[in-house]
Amino acid sequence: MNSEELIGKYHVPAPRYTSYPTVPYWDNTFMGVDAWKESVKFSYDESNSKDGISLYVHLPFCESLCTYCGCNTRITRNHKVEEPYILTVLKEWDLYRSIFEEKPVIKEIHLGGGTPTFFSPDNLKLLIEGLLKGAIIHPEAEFSFEAHPANTTEEHLITLYSLGFRRLSLGIQDFDPLVQLIINRMQSYEDVKIVTDKAREIGYTSINFDLIYGLPVQTLDGLKDTISQILSLKPDRIAFYSYAHVPWIKPGQRRYTEKDLPSIELKQKLYELGRGMLTQGGYVEIGMDHFALETDSLYKAQVNGHLHRNFMGYTHQYTQLMIGLGVSSISDSGYAFAQNEKKVEDYTARVEQGLIPVFKGHQLSQEDLLFKSHILNIMCKGETSWEQSTLQNDAFQAGLERLRVLQDDALIAMEPYKLTVPPQGQRFLRNICMALDARLWANQPKTVMFSMAG
Repeated sequence: MNSEELIGKYHVPAPRYTSYPTVPYWDNTFMGVDAWKESVKFSYDESNSKDGISLYVHLPFCESLCTYCGCNTRITRNHKVEEPYILTVLKEWDLYRSIFEEKPVIKEIHLGGGTPTFFSPDNLKLLIEGLLKGAIIHPEAEFSFEAHPANTTEEHLITLYSLGFRRLSLGIQDFDPLVQLIINRMQSYEDVKIVTDKAREIGYTSINFDLIYGLPVQTLDGLKDTISQILSLKPDRIAFYSYAHVPWIKPGQRRYTEKDLPSIELKQKLYELGRGMLTQGGYVEIGMDHFALETDSLYKAQVNGHLHRNFMGYTHQYTQLMIGLGVSSISDSGYAFAQNEKKVEDYTARVEQGLIPVFKGHQLSQEDLLFKSHILNIMCKGETSWEQSTLQNDAFQAGLERLRVLQDDALIAMEPYKLTVPPQGQRFLRNICMALDARLWANQPKTVMFSMAG
């Protein structure tokens, strides 16, 4: 079977696998705030002094709606919302701090959105200094933030650098003016170059660019021009994502229709064009959707077998506990997941009541932990292995049977107690994980819940 036939065969709705189980398959009954707090404390006591913890802060505000975006956002030009929101996030952090009996060791902070650079440098400083007050910064700490190239100022870069940030992620998507118009995401190559050059001059050591293939009205020539310009700036990392068309979740995507999207065949050509240009340009493919220079920590982590994946995506270091702060943020204790209220007003009200603002979550069973470990291994290491006793688990055996199809198509190599993903299978990592996903197969959805794989 040739590559085009394989793409067609495996072009099915697939999760992003930033967690296992994925959010749609969390238990219907929320375990409750008290149980979540117990899980956080157990994980904290177990791992804080050894590995430290990660913080993700969701900053939801944007001045305009990018129609392709699937994130939780609040569109406003009223910048008076900044300080009250940050003070609420710091109150939420205080609620978590009250659970801990020792100082938190902060190993990672990531600011996502929304548009973190919607916030003024002074308000971002207020946020970070509040998070770090009374905490210990891990000697290998890495702080990163997402930014819109068109509104990121030199003051933003200097302020966050002075607070310990060394990684910057810029959302590019595509430089084609027609694509930018239909997705309502405007920034020029010059905007990106100015921010990139200034960040390097200040001392940032890792710069990531986000690109998307499969966008409405996207063309091969347009993507080729975009990547050519990207290569001239030589970012340390590039995330090359497949566009997720989920208008039933994100109504903004109804600005265009499926007729505006590339066909399966064209989308495959867009991916192959981008992948080829990036690898020829000196980038190495990392897990799913990511490329990095050999000088970058993400590449080194893959080579050393230390690559990790969580709700923030791929990271070069591991923490067992990740606490999500802010509206809609998801936390991971290693044993349970919990998500914050999705509306700013509901989130704020819960925090003002002195309650950790989670409204849904999932306590992982022993079987969940088993499948989580194998899916993480596949996504981060391209292989996984198991003991003979694992074969006594009926759900695992059923997963191995589903994997036979991918084995027949040479997308995986199977040994009695080991699975390996060869180079030709890397494009299909999500499909491989799906075959093992016991929760998905036990609860087949009646409606489309995910974007298409590939």
